[in-house]
Amino acid sequence: MNTDSLFRPFSLKTLNIKNRIVMAPMTRSFSPGGVPTADVASYYAKRAAGEVGLILSEGTVINRPSSSADPNIPHFYGTEALAGWENVIKSVHQAGGKMGPQIWHQGIMDNHASGWLPSTPFEGPSSLNKPGFENGVPMTDAAIADTIAAFGQAAADAKALGFDTVEIHGAHQYLIDQFFWDGTNNRTDIYGGKTLAERTRFGVEVIKEVRKRVGEDFALIIRLSQFKPAAYDFKLAKNEQEMEQWLTPLAEAGIDIFHCSQRRFWEHEFEGSDLNFAGWAKKVTGKATISVGSVGLDGDFFGAFAGQSSQPSSLDELVRRMDRGDFDLVAVGRPLLADPNWVEKIKNNLTEELKGFSKEALMELV
Repeated sequence: MNTDSLFRPFSLKTLNIKNRIVMAPMTRSFSPGGVPTADVASYYAKRAAGEVGLILSEGTVINRPSSSADPNIPHFYGTEALAGWENVIKSVHQAGGKMGPQIWHQGIMDNHASGWLPSTPFEGPSSLNKPGFENGVPMTDAAIADTIAAFGQAAADAKALGFDTVEIHGAHQYLIDQFFWDGTNNRTDIYGGKTLAERTRFGVEVIKEVRKRVGEDFALIIRLSQFKPAAYDFKLAKNEQEMEQWLTPLAEAGIDIFHCSQRRFWEHEFEGSDLNFAGWAKKVTGKATISVGSVGLDGDFFGAFAGQSSQPSSLDELVRRMDRGDFDLVAVGRPLLADPNWVEKIKNNLTEELKGFSKEALMELV
């Protein structure tokens, strides 16, 4: 495989990275009580030492009582948790890497398998986390305002700790995505609406607050998805026009990079074009984009939870699309979760040393 295109540097505002490879955010749940440990710092530092261009952390929740549905997901607030993240970013920088936290509010969730629940009910645009399933309360105006402020504070703390960028989690049926989706957003106030464009308001206000807190020169990423975890073929934006109406306000609010989540990067988004989600996002906004989805493996992430293993696959199609200008960066998940030296092996064409992936890799920090 000729992967030279993946090893060109990339610069945008505060983000100056040595190659185009991003470690995708992957929930690990190894932070007891929300505090990232020394093992978490070591896990990320190994990827930095392994030549990953940009590390995006696992989702780390903002300061709202019910922002988390899992007691072992890290917080991005509080003295202990922020001290843990300071250790993480120092370790990553010492290993020659760059990193941003993914800041997150999970919204209305299913109850955790352990029976653990947050101190207050889950909150979202409505009481629904999918059509027909209620498990929380609709957010009041005050709750919305406090949540927007909490996103801003988390971003400001990330900058103060020395992180190189911040990613806002707006995908995968979590809080911001619950506002985007008419299946969970049935509000009749300014945060609702019949069109996707109208339902961007909450996301836009989060972005504006984050931008205000970090300044104009700090690189800001948002992760978005068309699909829902329970409906892989679902599309928030049904066509190019709806995608433009969805993404343009987010870009104008202050997003620099769109991280476009899909199950398989090679699948086209709309009929009549082979552009994937990242390709369309770049076309309609002119902003930089990150493509992701089964990069380097022959099976998708969700199959891993069902016990399906994946084997290494060619990157030729990925490179072809990047060379064509469809996207700027490439996020890699499971290969880096299983092997901190995956990037070096790709760079040196050591394909015989590439590892497959099995769900057992989810059970430990390597």
